[in-house]
Amino acid sequence: MPVPSLLAVFAHPDDESLSAGGVLARHASAGARTAVVTATWAADSPRAAELAEALRVLGAGAPRMLGHADSRVPHSAPGRPRLCDAPLDRTVGELVTHLRSFRPEIVVTHDAYGGLTGHEDHVHTHRVTLLAVHAAGLERLYPDAGEPWRPSALYLATHPHSAVRDWGGHWAPTGKALRTVPDDLITAAVDVTPWLERKVAAILAHRSEVARGAAPGLIAALPAAERERLLGTEYYIRHDTVTAVRRRQTELLP
Repeated sequence: MPVPSLLAVFAHPDDESLSAGGVLARHASAGARTAVVTATWAADSPRAAELAEALRVLGAGAPRMLGHADSRVPHSAPGRPRLCDAPLDRTVGELVTHLRSFRPEIVVTHDAYGGLTGHEDHVHTHRVTLLAVHAAGLERLYPDAGEPWRPSALYLATHPHSAVRDWGGHWAPTGKALRTVPDDLITAAVDVTPWLERKVAAILAHRSEVARGAAPGLIAALPAAERERLLGTEYYIRHDTVTAVRRRQTELLP
């Protein structure tokens, strides 16, 4: 069976590689169409160039950037509002345009916590993506954004509580709490070790984040065995789309 097309939607350059780099590489290797929409940073910024390199490694095409400012880095998109301050309807419409243009079967984004860090841009991107996935299939919403399209599945990139055993020691020096979910909420635990080399290369392509000691910098400092332990499995929660809900309701009818 053909591997389904996949569109990942994440807040910042590097989120795609850290959260879903293995799945992106896996789908691309199998011949599927893959792409990434990034909510923040301007298309002419240094981080956009790093993103382009990471996506080349993952086989995910050229960057698709909404161009809003990172909430903690105002100069990331001069003259544009912070992502969390931009009008919600406008941001949802921007993403609907990408959904209808690319027409993915699967969409991947942050979970409701915004991943391990709980960054406010991650949380907002999660909310925008949920709204856009539903709106993209309704012809009277954003009629100028293209022909309606309804993805078959939406997956939220996350970490289970049990992952604290792996990540906790590395995260402790930052003083930040880890945001994880109960293990029984995990829909898919994907072994991405066959694509781990590409995933790590994509993470390290975000050189400015390596240099400032953010998560890519933490990864850069680890031995190979530890990288595999931390990054070799990606965890997802399936979030039912309108299509899936309607199908289940239909099956319950007499």
